[in-house]
Amino acid sequence: MRTAHTVDTVRRAEAELMVRLPDGTLMARAAAGLAAVCARLLRGGPGGGPGGRVYGSRVVVLAGGGDNGGDALHAGARLARRGAGVSAVLLAPDRAHPGGLAALLAAGGRVADDPYEVLAAADLVLDGITGIGGRGGLRPDAVPVARAARGSRAVIVAVDLPSGVEADSGEVRGEALGADLTVVFGTEKPGLLVDPAREHAGAVHLVDIGLGGVLPSVPALEALQHTDVARLLPRPGTADDKYRRGVVGIAAGSARYPGAAVLAVAGALRGGAGAVRYVGHAADQVIARYPETLVHAGPPGKAGRVQAWVVGPGLGDELDAVAEILAAPVPVLVDADGLRRLADEPGLVRDRAAPTLLTPHAGEAAALLGTTRTEVEAGRLAAVRELAGRYGATVLLKGSTTLIADADPAVPVRADPMGTPWLATAGSGDVLSGLAGSLLATGLPARDAGSAAAYLHGLSARTAATRGGTPVTAPDIASTLPAAWRDIQSL
Repeated sequence: MRTAHTVDTVRRAEAELMVRLPDGTLMARAAAGLAAVCARLLRGGPGGGPGGRVYGSRVVVLAGGGDNGGDALHAGARLARRGAGVSAVLLAPDRAHPGGLAALLAAGGRVADDPYEVLAAADLVLDGITGIGGRGGLRPDAVPVARAARGSRAVIVAVDLPSGVEADSGEVRGEALGADLTVVFGTEKPGLLVDPAREHAGAVHLVDIGLGGVLPSVPALEALQHTDVARLLPRPGTADDKYRRGVVGIAAGSARYPGAAVLAVAGALRGGAGAVRYVGHAADQVIARYPETLVHAGPPGKAGRVQAWVVGPGLGDELDAVAEILAAPVPVLVDADGLRRLADEPGLVRDRAAPTLLTPHAGEAAALLGTTRTEVEAGRLAAVRELAGRYGATVLLKGSTTLIADADPAVPVRADPMGTPWLATAGSGDVLSGLAGSLLATGLPARDAGSAAAYLHGLSARTAATRGGTPVTAPDIASTLPAAWRDIQSL
């Protein structure tokens, strides 16, 4: 599992560790790890030096004031000692890290007279302009230099965090320098897992500087990996029947949107529950496509026993089922049109004793919070936390980075690492709702059900794009779910 800690947490851990170590040890460890990664890039990675080697390659260090600039300068010194031509561009000459600058000059590096000249010829650029405490984007005087770096042919390596992005929130409140690779020290920072900052980070490489023993065991943010999801996915036991495996109820679709019901049922049938009950206006379409579905004319309370409900996809204005289902003493997932009812009556969720999983996209989240879609997309982490707290529910905020937050603020938010632009297709969210609802019916907690469903959903879209070609449609994603499931459970 990938984990991320806040800036304050990292600084407390570093301070605790520095008491036990000789001066400069942490910076030396960081610089050594950073230089080793850069050397590998120069030897064989994209944009490598002449002949794919460190010797003779051209490296530019963009150094701001403070320790991040110091890490970059010390790493530059190590590369200079291996024969690279290293030039430093000092964005704050009066505050440049004295030890790092002295080490670079002693190793044969130099301070550039013309930053644009050295950037135009660079093979690799180290971005040490701002550190993890940076706020509000790049300063105006750094913007032209950052643009020149990004416009060069060089590989951009960010030091701990791309300059201009905010470490704790993932927000980008101005211009930022996008990286091809970000080398992080000790632990990842939340912003590296959350858009829009994530898209500026490129690939992420973690360098161990010894913080593991002093960081708290509970991070601020986490991202599941294959093995984590494999442990969550249910497997039927020898004594199970279709009812013991769980039954999920789907209240979706309308005369205007029957396809939403079909897609939600498609996701639910591939989510591990033993049976799917459908209630709504699209029974004929559902049965025609999935004859194994148990259909009922309604209302939901008379459809038969279920272990979880999904309500909302494609309901249009026919929202009577939302309140009835939320009154049931079982886990409920609310999506799409069902969320509109909650904006008017938040107590329908807040007053529940059973778990609730809300799955809005940015526009729906904005309506629930009384803000704008732009604000939600700019501050996704803050939005998902606020939604979970305000509604007392688990919230899965869909989007370029899908985030899952629990109502308890002490529980880490989860960022889904499987997001792909191929999920941005009509009906994809309906498939996700059915899949997550089915996992709820198997007994998974809401946070785990949402996390596993988001991971499977993204993996299925990726698999569909690889195996079936593009474009990828919602039915493609649903039909590829079994392959994604087998891929994960084979571990």
